[in-house]
Amino acid sequence: MGLFQSFDIAASGMTAQRFRMDTIAENIANVNTTRTSDGKPYRRKIVTFQEKELNPVSFEDTLSYWRSFKGNGVRVSTVSEDTETDFTMVYDPSHPDADANGYVSYPNVNTVTEMTNLIDSSRSYEANVTAFNAVKAMAQSGINVGGNG
Repeated sequence: MGLFQSFDIAASGMTAQRFRMDTIAENIANVNTTRTSDGKPYRRKIVTFQEKELNPVSFEDTLSYWRSFKGNGVRVSTVSEDTETDFTMVYDPSHPDADANGYVSYPNVNTVTEMTNLIDSSRSYEANVTAFNAVKAMAQSGINVGGNG
């Protein structure tokens, strides 16, 4: 693995985690959005990552040749809506979006879950910054070794 590939891997992790944090912020911002442009409540969005593939290889090949395998970083593969979790139903007959029984469907966004995911994403971002800085320090040390002859 080359020095610059190490920079690319750490930078791709930072970019992906930043995108995830932005998506989490969007979820939190829409925690009370009962009607979107399609007339339904906001649905929580989930970010999924995938390895960046320069030369696609199968999982079996990766296991067989794990010693020579070189990572390429990470990328956002999908942003999907959470259709597994139900909307939160709250009784509020005075609300303009209340149904015939007086219940309002609120988004399937749980603030505690989102904050936990935000902390996780923030820590992952920090880990990538640490890795980037470590590679930068190694590169600087290499330059200094060559210059002190």
